Amino acid sequence: MEFPRMLKVRQRFDRSVVENIEETVLVELESLQLEKQIQPGQTVAVTVGSRGIANITTIIKTTVDFLKSLGAVPMIIPAMGSHGGGTAEGQRQIVEGYGLTEEFLGCEIRSSMETVVVAETPQGIPVHFDKNAFEADHVLVCNRIKAHTRFIGDIESGLHKMMLIGLGKHAGAKIYHQAIFNYSFDEIIRAVAEQVLQKCSVVAGLAIVENAYDETGLVRAVAPTDFYEQECELCRQSKEWLPRLPFTEIDVLIVDRIGKNISGTGLDTNIIGRKYNDHEAREGDSVRVNRIFVRGLTEETHGNGTGIGIAEFTNKRTIEQIDQQVTAVNCITGGHPEAAMLPISFATDVEVLEAACSTVGLKSAEQLRLIQISDTLHLSELLVSEAYLPEFEGREELEIVSGPDPLLLESDGNLKNIIDHFAR
Repeated sequence: MEFPRMLKVRQRFDRSVVENIEETVLVELESLQLEKQIQPGQTVAVTVGSRGIANITTIIKTTVDFLKSLGAVPMIIPAMGSHGGGTAEGQRQIVEGYGLTEEFLGCEIRSSMETVVVAETPQGIPVHFDKNAFEADHVLVCNRIKAHTRFIGDIESGLHKMMLIGLGKHAGAKIYHQAIFNYSFDEIIRAVAEQVLQKCSVVAGLAIVENAYDETGLVRAVAPTDFYEQECELCRQSKEWLPRLPFTEIDVLIVDRIGKNISGTGLDTNIIGRKYNDHEAREGDSVRVNRIFVRGLTEETHGNGTGIGIAEFTNKRTIEQIDQQVTAVNCITGGHPEAAMLPISFATDVEVLEAACSTVGLKSAEQLRLIQISDTLHLSELLVSEAYLPEFEGREELEIVSGPDPLLLESDGNLKNIIDHFAR
């Protein structure tokens, strides 16, 4: 089969960035005057989630050191719902995989799946909370603010979600996702968060917003009384900074890697236009992708292939990387079993592309609209087919680096990764 020629392209996005992470975190935390609430010798549980947050090592280390300067005894709580196979050891390994070890931080990591039910919402939903965090004198909730991959609201993924899903652990995450079928996302998140804030000694939040280059664009310390108002504002900001695909109509999207460190669904449905349906764009999606080909998993996802079911095609290598038990636990808990379903697979990328391209209509190689990306977090460098050439006119944010050139395949019939195309 003849494939289209490809253009090597760079996109330019808004690049607001925090220049000095340590200084910014310290200034923000100091602004809350936590010394008035945290007494010397008291314990403070600090949350660490499963997402690949930029500069998370520096952010958490600085937070821990700040709490120590108050005479407090910080501890790290892996707060990630059912990630890590829904096991304490699996979640601890994820935290340590980010370099956040007890030796580096100088404090204890307390990883457990045990929760306490601290209350019940007006809807009758039991509120689960990590037992270690509940027994601490204070809880500091740290998380990235961003658009959720499945739900819509004034707040989506951030401090509130960390209080529910992260600190709710497997038990809480499972019941909250089940409740989505009976109540709206906003109803659940506000009702549960209200109980957590009343009963669980939350002393502060540390909110992070990233720019389109997967860099820290903003860090803000938030008082518990301001969680909702501040998160609404930061959620709007995160959506403005969200990276985007350069074109809205795509026949085949090639994704080099997916993983839980990239997105809760492995690949961000806000980017690929499948927020409302796994296999087609709906009203509200800004991009229409006909077929998706996933080429691999990130190392940081530890075999969790959540989101593979959103793709129509993959290769045998990716299938072999997936820990199906870990993936199943995560997807069932999240009420999204379809995300674990395995797509059609072939031995080589050439075979996958031939199959995928044959399902998008009667199109010549010159007409095929192909885009290859590294992942949905990194969209500044990508490959697009020559069919898009007429759409570059007037697009100052797009730069053609080279091409069009023949689709570059290795001798084994597989594609090169985007990162290799743009290797300096």
